[in-house]
Amino acid sequence: MAADSESTFRIQARSDLSSFERERGETSRSERGPGTLAGEYVLKALLASGGHGSVYEAEHRILGRRAAVKVLHPHLADQGEMLKRFVREARVVNQIRHPNIVDVYDFGLMPDGSPYYVMELLTGRTLSQVVQERGRLSASRALAYLEPVCAALEAAHRAGVVHRDLKASNVLVMEEGERPRVKLLDFGIAKLLHAEPAQEGLTIAGQRLGTAHAMAPEQFRGGPIGPHTDIYALGVLLHQLLTGRYPFQCEDRMELERLHLEAPAPRPSAIAPVSPAVDAVVLRCLEKDGGRRYASVGVFLAALSEAAEEPVQPARRTRLALAVHCEVVLAATGQDDDAVYAVLADVLDGLEQGLRGGGFLLALQSGTTLLAVHPLENGAPSPERTAYLREAENSLRILQQAAQRLAEPVSAQVHLCMHLGQAETRGDSGESEVVGGPVTDVGAWRLRTPDGFALTPAASLALEFPEPE
Repeated sequence: MAADSESTFRIQARSDLSSFERERGETSRSERGPGTLAGEYVLKALLASGGHGSVYEAEHRILGRRAAVKVLHPHLADQGEMLKRFVREARVVNQIRHPNIVDVYDFGLMPDGSPYYVMELLTGRTLSQVVQERGRLSASRALAYLEPVCAALEAAHRAGVVHRDLKASNVLVMEEGERPRVKLLDFGIAKLLHAEPAQEGLTIAGQRLGTAHAMAPEQFRGGPIGPHTDIYALGVLLHQLLTGRYPFQCEDRMELERLHLEAPAPRPSAIAPVSPAVDAVVLRCLEKDGGRRYASVGVFLAALSEAAEEPVQPARRTRLALAVHCEVVLAATGQDDDAVYAVLADVLDGLEQGLRGGGFLLALQSGTTLLAVHPLENGAPSPERTAYLREAENSLRILQQAAQRLAEPVSAQVHLCMHLGQAETRGDSGESEVVGGPVTDVGAWRLRTPDGFALTPAASLALEFPEPE
């Protein structure tokens, strides 16, 4: 990596930007089209673009080596702090050198004066996408994803670096499997614990850096940052993996800050099947006082590994059950992703709360679908069972209509399908869970109707049991 100082890059960048570009705060996109050179690398295609820079797929023009090139936006190259932070990110990543952290190869300047660095080209999905597609994960599966993340964080902490922006979207899952291959990304706001004088001052007193949903109390307060800050973020991430949502969710930034600073951390078991031992791991990570959190990432990982061990499972039994499949189907529109996600979250939360209130167990959750099951007692059809099913049908129709009204702003369609079939359950009646059975094979019975509410033949037949005279 080039050894030029941040000030050298800043001076060169200023001299290479035209006055027109500086006034508009932008440069021509044609300069970044296919064929543009970044040193010895030829840009092939834009992979992603954010508020600070863009990432391109590239290829070494002689060796043919494929890579990714991250380029700071031209209008930010004239801002001293942003330029220093960009240069330092490349240096920080390069000095840690860990297999679970993206590798940086080179550094230089684009023809328009914007700094860039070359890194390994990665493919995969972010952990955020995994959670959105699969819904909440078991403690053992969450552990499998977090083990390589913790290895990367331990290496960073040993090198005197705190990530301070750990979140699901900054974790790339390259390969699935029993032991997933994972890379920790984006050290753009990393904190150097033992910075040299020339490296200090990138964050002014009281400045808040991080993502609000995952920021530790000391980040909101502008207090001392250390490894305990990343451990708080690990607690947020673990809660999200186990439940499918952040521990504190609020659209209002000030209220979200208050929750992180003052509100007791919620137990994941309040909304997901999580053991008390795993609850305890999450809650300790989310302590307001950094000194009360785990002493290191290694201690956290050991605690989670022990808590995630599967306990002896109670016997299973097969029971007749009322099953409800809920699906929210999005229309193909160009709406803002954040706005759509917020509405979908409200719709799915409303469906889940309504089903739980009706005594249903949440058997499966994946992306924008839910499967809820209410175990029934085995035996021949009876007037009491028919009366219950008719009452359940009316309640579910009302629930579907309420969810549909919530989904209207994003032109989504809510579908509910009611079915009667066999479910395999485990545990006592008061604490049972659905672990399988024909009702979990949703593809074999799910139906859709134009009005959004469907009955399978098995459910329709059960509702027709004659009333006693």
